[in-house]
Amino acid sequence: MIDLSVVIVNYNTKALLRDCLRSVLDSRGLNGLDVIVVDNASTDGSADMVREEFPQVRLIASPVNGGYSYANNLGLRAAQPSRYYLLLNPDTVVPPSALADMVAYMDSKPDAGAAGPRLVLADGSLDLACRRGFPTPMVSLYRLSGLSRLFPKSRRFGRYNMTYLDPDEEAEVDSVVGAFMMVRAEAMEQAGLLDETFFMYGEDLDWAYRIRQKGWKVYYNPAVTVLHYKRAASRHSRRAQFEFQRAMYIFYRKHYAATTNRVLHVLILCGLVLRGGLPMLREILGKRQGAPAKETPA
Repeated sequence: MIDLSVVIVNYNTKALLRDCLRSVLDSRGLNGLDVIVVDNASTDGSADMVREEFPQVRLIASPVNGGYSYANNLGLRAAQPSRYYLLLNPDTVVPPSALADMVAYMDSKPDAGAAGPRLVLADGSLDLACRRGFPTPMVSLYRLSGLSRLFPKSRRFGRYNMTYLDPDEEAEVDSVVGAFMMVRAEAMEQAGLLDETFFMYGEDLDWAYRIRQKGWKVYYNPAVTVLHYKRAASRHSRRAQFEFQRAMYIFYRKHYAATTNRVLHVLILCGLVLRGGLPMLREILGKRQGAPAKETPA
């Protein structure tokens, strides 16, 4: 069994994917590394670039863009048996020792089901998504109302991005981000794969939630730093903006709606509709009328 299998889902980020793969393949200190690129029906020649320039990388060229969860599951099912599995975005660049250092960190934390490093943006600032609290009903309300932005240092209002924590502080967190999410093989086996109901966004939160439900912990490790260009494939996409709100709704409906009091429930749905507009309203009404949801893949 090798140390690590890396799954990189790509959609029209050819140049960034090239840089990401070069950095991953320059990694040192690992006892075996399996790298899989799942291309989500890109139209920019990404798949051909991987075939021609990185023959040591395994390529899965999906004929359809089935979404982030769907593509990652294709990669995870095809991965070599490994002690750890890594979801990695193509808009990241990893230092040569980063992967081995994260494996060593997980080895030092036998209760860790998942972990992530400090992610920094191109301007050197912290990517706030690299450590998060779950969007519980109250946390969601603080985020939707803007209180989380007004009071980022508050332990109550700043819970979603844990902005009250020192970025240099190692911490047990609810979730790390799927841009760099390392998961222990045993935790993945127990929790199952990603839920394909999520098209993009939210699937990492849901996976961390299910991993924690199985008794594992999730850690933020600031001793390792990885560059994240952030949303390179979706920055200008209206669908991406909608899918973020849709993901929050799916997560809420799946894990919290049944136990949330009616007043708070209505406030959360109103907040989602205000942000997501008519498409979000249709999504909510459709689910209320009993539209089927996909099951979490085993």
